[in-house]
Amino acid sequence: MTQPVPVPHGLPMERDAGPFDPPRRVTQLRDARPVSPMLFPDGHEGWLVTGYEAVRRLMADTRFSSRQDLGVLHVPYETPGMPVSTEPSPQIPGMFIAMDPPDHSRLRRRLTGAFTVKRMRMLEERITDIAERQLDALARLAPPVDLVKEFALPVPSLVICELLGVPYADRENFQVNSAKFLVKDQPLDEKMAAYGALTTYLSELVTRKRATPGDDILSDLARHDDLTIEELTGAAFLLLLAGHETTANMLALGAFALLEHPEQLAELRARPELLPGAVEELMRYLSVVDVLYRYATEDIELGGQTIREGSTVVVSLLAANRDPLRFDHPDTLDIHRNARGHLSFGHGIHQCLGQQLARIEMRAGFDGLLRRFPTLALAIPAEEVKLRTDMNIYGVHELPVTWTESAR
Repeated sequence: MTQPVPVPHGLPMERDAGPFDPPRRVTQLRDARPVSPMLFPDGHEGWLVTGYEAVRRLMADTRFSSRQDLGVLHVPYETPGMPVSTEPSPQIPGMFIAMDPPDHSRLRRRLTGAFTVKRMRMLEERITDIAERQLDALARLAPPVDLVKEFALPVPSLVICELLGVPYADRENFQVNSAKFLVKDQPLDEKMAAYGALTTYLSELVTRKRATPGDDILSDLARHDDLTIEELTGAAFLLLLAGHETTANMLALGAFALLEHPEQLAELRARPELLPGAVEELMRYLSVVDVLYRYATEDIELGGQTIREGSTVVVSLLAANRDPLRFDHPDTLDIHRNARGHLSFGHGIHQCLGQQLARIEMRAGFDGLLRRFPTLALAIPAEEVKLRTDMNIYGVHELPVTWTESAR
């Protein structure tokens, strides 16, 4: 008989089952109670949703709001310097990931044309060229090198800068401040300082683009007179942050995972036609964007539970993507698996706008890396790799690698 799992006090975050697996307590909870009450550090009685079907239903149900200005924001982990919230957070203009229809629809519609599958395919050759040039630079270095610094972070940063029209020379500004903003337990004043520095920079950039537009996505948006500078700044912040942080962490953590599964790595090198499916499986298996939030706008039944109006709901995409009721042997990395239907890009109206771009970048990145560095190996023991357990987007802080042959 299964022992009842106690209601968690705060979100379990320790990666005690391994660097690629959900925390053990989250897995136990999903298997016993996929829609579970959770006590937040500030005393709020909210919910944690971990089961695949429950997560899909929740994300497709617009009664679970993405807006943070409807109710008090409750954080499921301790944050230094964070005062106990008593008022709703203000809505940030342009931050469409935290909006509901019709505001969300208006902004999303402006962007959909920029991220069509057709347009992304037209960019494929350019993205491959960017990845290959970065691999040229990597091959000129003497190992060991940090794969994050020299490859995983530069490739998506170069791509998103080119797409958005952000000068790549300014990358240190946005990379440093993006990283500070994403630290989970960053003191609130430091987090807001990083956010302020980023938005000040982007506000000046979109103002220039409105005056003298170029051939890029931010210029396309700036041509729409119905979008304010504040809305353009919010959208730019979201696109820039999501456009390089998520893919950079997938490239680095994905390389780590493949190096820890040498048989599958060898097969992928021998059969590159497996790469598109392997990318989907890596996204399912790793789920670098693990946690999302929703807010119940009325009493809603989900998974046999009643989510009361006003409740904050934490959604674990990693736990859902490892649900054995949806995927056979879900804790096994299997490059032959049909991982379609995974939730790594979300689901419903907020499904990731740049998912085709991310797929192309990952295919180009992994293809070039595996082809040109046939003896790639970790330069340190796997247990010494620094994991981003302190960040809102998971991955590795550094991935020291080495190789024994000259890369071509």
